[in-house]
Amino acid sequence: MLSVPSEIADIFRFVLNDEALEITPHTTQDDVPGWDSMNHIALVVEAEVRFGVAFEPEEIDAFRSVGDLIAAILAKQAN
Repeated sequence: MLSVPSEIADIFRFVLNDEALEITPHTTQDDVPGWDSMNHIALVVEAEVRFGVAFEPEEIDAFRSVGDLIAAILAKQAN
């Protein structure tokens, strides 16, 4: 089983093309250069593919931090 926080960090590094990027559950768009609205969608789509989950547009709009995305993935996996 994939470690959600570790895999999310890998997704951020991949999508944002920054191998040195360090994130925490408290990391927000304001903390990460390049995490704009287009990359927000790319991050979510990559997470959906890797974790086999799907998010509704309202859920995607509600993600304000890395922790929000992690929590949403874990909730979907639990169902």
